[in-house]
Amino acid sequence: MQAVVVEEGGGLSFGEYPDPRPGAGGVVVELRAAAVNRRDLLVRDPPDANYEFPKPFVPGLDGAGIRRDTGEEVVIYPAVGWGDREEAAAPEMRFLGGAVDGTYAELIAVPEENVLPKPRRMSFVEAATLPVAGLTAHRALFEVGRVQRGDTVLVLGAGSGVATFLVALAAEAGARVFVTSRSAEKIERAQALGALGGVLYTEDDWPAAFRELAGPAHVVVDHVGTTWMESLRCLDRGGRLVAFGGTGGGHATIDVRFLYLNWRSILGTTLGSPREFAAFLHAAESASWSPVVDSVRPLAEAEAAQERLRAGEHFGKVALEIGG
Repeated sequence: MQAVVVEEGGGLSFGEYPDPRPGAGGVVVELRAAAVNRRDLLVRDPPDANYEFPKPFVPGLDGAGIRRDTGEEVVIYPAVGWGDREEAAAPEMRFLGGAVDGTYAELIAVPEENVLPKPRRMSFVEAATLPVAGLTAHRALFEVGRVQRGDTVLVLGAGSGVATFLVALAAEAGARVFVTSRSAEKIERAQALGALGGVLYTEDDWPAAFRELAGPAHVVVDHVGTTWMESLRCLDRGGRLVAFGGTGGGHATIDVRFLYLNWRSILGTTLGSPREFAAFLHAAESASWSPVVDSVRPLAEAEAAQERLRAGEHFGKVALEIGG
């Protein structure tokens, strides 16, 4: 098969790679699309041991395609061995695209429980954006953030793939949604997805500007990491900061007394369980929103797709088209 491979030193190569062989209870999927995630960059240049894997391997967590044995159109759940608990994955859980060969390939072998029906109203490219960004957003908002109709929700970083899902899902649920961005254009584009407005985080004291615009938030969803203190300042008493990333860095400084004296909480999350993903896909079939796709490139141009993500130029998901 044709695949993109992470080589020693972190470079990417495109070419022939051995066809995958499914284990007991496994299936092979002929992939038609994959989506690019920040983790795909981190496994090339690991910031810590969590992203270090023996090379070469095929990167990529997200994918959609055709199940070879049945002909069904399916979406790939991007982790193996989640476990029985809904609130957190088992310690032995492994992600695709590092530890297990991923979706930057024409074929992938995964356990049968990792393939779920593709929403019929979506293209393969749209469906391929759902596993990581869509499921992470759904879990952050509803399972962890406990967002309800009428809540005020602030989403940091309007242009990221997860952020576009956060805005659309929260707005559909009846929340008052606001965003931050370094770009007024991206704030306007977020408003087209259901946001009511936003603030530029490049301005001095943007948390004060947010509170003047929207009032205090019930929930702030933060993937930056270094902005935790600013996010906490945007919250109402008893509000919840939901954190799922560290695009700005791996360390944050907060005022501990400010946190507990105002009954604020910091809640960590990432991918949801297979059961949650199945429920999310079922709901997506009849939802009013559609995934926001920034750009689509052929698999051979995975390097360029990753560079667009790295540069932060995108709005929505960067995707790869495969085969067909």
